[in-house]
Amino acid sequence: MRALIVIDYTVDFVTGKLPCGDPAIKIEERIVELTSTFINEGEDVILAVDLHDEGDVYHPETKLFPPHNIRETEGRNLYGKLNETYLENKDRVYWMDKTRYSAFCGTDLELRLKARGITELHLVGVCTDICVLHTAVDAYNKGFSLTIHADAVASFNEAGHEWALAHFRHTLGADVLVAGK
Repeated sequence: MRALIVIDYTVDFVTGKLPCGDPAIKIEERIVELTSTFINEGEDVILAVDLHDEGDVYHPETKLFPPHNIRETEGRNLYGKLNETYLENKDRVYWMDKTRYSAFCGTDLELRLKARGITELHLVGVCTDICVLHTAVDAYNKGFSLTIHADAVASFNEAGHEWALAHFRHTLGADVLVAGK
C-alpha cells in the first residue's frame, strides 16, 4: 500500500514569509494532480504542515529563518488550488501539524502509516533540501520505500534542490520520477 505526503505546500513557503517563489509556483498543478489521483484511487494523502507559534524563542528554527507558518495566520493555508482540493476532500485527507523539518519528528505519522499497512511513500512539496529531505531520511531509516516526484518538489536553493534529488536517488535508493518518464 502507498501514501502521498504533501510537505509544507503553504502560502508562506510558496509566496509568503519564507518563499521558494517561482520554483514552488511552477509545481502547483503537479502537486494538485498527484493529490487528486491519490484521493480518487482511495489511497492515503497526508498534508504535513509546518506549525510555529509567534515569538517562540525556544524553537531551533527561530535563529535560522524569519517567522513563518505561524499558527492561525493566512501563511499557514495551503497554497492555491491545493487548498481548494483539500477543502473539497477534507474527509479523505489527513492534515498533520509538524514542528520540525521531518514529518516523522514528534508526530504519529509512523504509527498511522503502519496501522494502514503502508510501505511505500510518495513525497512532494517544499523545500526539497530541507523538509522533504529530512522526511525522506526518516522514512528510509524506518524502512519505507520512497518515491520522490521531482516535478513536484522545489526549493529556494537550486544547488540544494539538485543535491537533494541526487541524495534521494543514490543514498536513499528512492525512485525519483518526472511525469511521463
